[in-house]
Amino acid sequence: MVTEAEARRIRPMMSGIVALAVALVTAIGWYYIGRPDESQQPVQTVEWQPWVKAGKADHKLLMLAPSALPEGWRATSANYVSGVSPHWHLGMLTGTGKFVGVDEARDTVADMVETYVDANAVKGDDVEINGLRWQTWTDDGGDYALVQTFVGPDGNQENVVVVGSAADAQIRAFVASLNIAQVAKAR
Repeated sequence: MVTEAEARRIRPMMSGIVALAVALVTAIGWYYIGRPDESQQPVQTVEWQPWVKAGKADHKLLMLAPSALPEGWRATSANYVSGVSPHWHLGMLTGTGKFVGVDEARDTVADMVETYVDANAVKGDDVEINGLRWQTWTDDGGDYALVQTFVGPDGNQENVVVVGSAADAQIRAFVASLNIAQVAKAR
């Protein structure tokens, strides 16, 4: 049984604990509710052509890219990494907000399909675009990919994956716009 003297000491302590709990819940709520939702932030447009120029100067990859993005499209990510495992990436959104990405590297086709399409991607029928036969790959999420193997400027084999949630025909048209004829020999 609690004595009256003990109860007088416990009441202020309990009030302090309750006040602390209310302050903590308020702070956590303000943090999560008061912050803007990142999914509602506009996706930034990035400069991609300087990356192409830098990659071409490095002479390790073909740096497949269009001379200009299709009307209404915008680049949202671009990067070139040099070294023993060079990699070129260009990510874009179409005018309707669908993603299309180009990834070019010396990785195997299997590794690139697993990384950029899906671990369970399904190979479809090849398609011909501008005289080159491209492998097609799809996944359960609706992504469509075109894959091609080339000989790079330094003689090494490289693979290109163009993948996206855009319509298959739109991705094929984008591949047709790439600077392949100027820079590449298919393997």
